[in-house]
Parts: sequence; C-alpha cells; structure tokens
Amino acid sequence: MFTGLIQAVGHIESKLARGGDLRLGIATGVLPMQDVQLGESIAVSGVCLTVVEFDGAGFVADVSNETLALTTLGGLAIGAPVNLERALLPTTRLGGHLVAGHVDGIGHVQKIWDDGRSQRWRFTAARGLLRYIAVKGSICVDGVSLTVNAADAEGFEVNLVPHTVAHTAFSASRAGDAVNLEVDLVARYVERLLSSGTPAD
Repeated sequence: MFTGLIQAVGHIESKLARGGDLRLGIATGVLPMQDVQLGESIAVSGVCLTVVEFDGAGFVADVSNETLALTTLGGLAIGAPVNLERALLPTTRLGGHLVAGHVDGIGHVQKIWDDGRSQRWRFTAARGLLRYIAVKGSICVDGVSLTVNAADAEGFEVNLVPHTVAHTAFSASRAGDAVNLEVDLVARYVERLLSSGTPAD
C-alpha cells in the first residue's frame, strides 16, 4: 500500500523486452535506497512494481502484459520522468489516501490553467472510471493523491499547489499526455457489495 505522496522523481533508464513482456530499469534520483530489499514494492507513476534488482542509484522491475495494457509504462521513453513512492510502513503518516498501486486505466491531460498561485488541471477518462470519481473524493493520478474539485460525464478537475507541481513529474506534463488513474478503493468495494446481490451472513 501507498499514500500517494511522492518521495522522489526518477526516470526510465532502460527498457528490455523479455519473453513477451518488459523489464524496466528505473533511476531513482533522491529516493532513499539504503534499506531496499529484493521483492519489495515501489510505486512508479502509480504502478506497484516489484524490485528484482537494485543498487544505490536505481532498481529493475518486470512489467507484465496486463500492466502494460492498463498503464502508461510501456509507452514511456528512455529518460521520461516518473513519480516514485516506496510502500508505506505502519508508522507512516497517511497524508494522502490509501493507494494500492493497481491502476484502473489511462486518462489524458486535457487542459492546464492558472488558478491563483496553483494550477487547475482537467483530465479526461473513460466513463467506466468516471463513475467512481466524486467531487471532494480522492483520485490517484500518476501516483499522486489528489482531491477532485469537479467531475462530469467526460472528465474531472483537480488543483495542484506549487509544491506538488515542483516536486512531481507533473512539472514536465503537457496537455495531451497520458496518465495512470487509480480510483478510490472504497468506491470499488462499495460497488461490489451493492452489485453482488448476496446478503451478508
């Protein structure tokens, strides 16, 4: 599990096709790597990946075809910036919201404009995802926990404060860019409970 609070901006260092899927090398920048262990999870632009190799400057992870189909990772170029967060600890302050790192689908940046000292961002998303996105609810965009300020049948809007823009890969994003979206876990479970038609024991 993650919080959606980005700890570092890294970049794609290598991409290697292996057995029909992909092995990614991620340069981790200032992300603390001293106590990283094989098999632990690190969120890369919102995608939970398993560390299979690492050193002090980065790590390597395998990316399955399912992940490639549902996320932006396969389309990122060498050098592309990525948001990084290590898995939370029981003692971690939950400053964002509970994020699984299981991306639901891809959205796109539609428009960016100034809103005071902040920026207002509008994203488009498939209607199947928009049903889970509610005003003042939480949404995870490229691994960043954000509050939904507006939502309609075509997309949703958030505000990014200057700190978020400066300390995430959003600083390099432009209109038209693809983003990973993970809806709030609670919304998914509520829908499942309501649609199952099975009474609780």
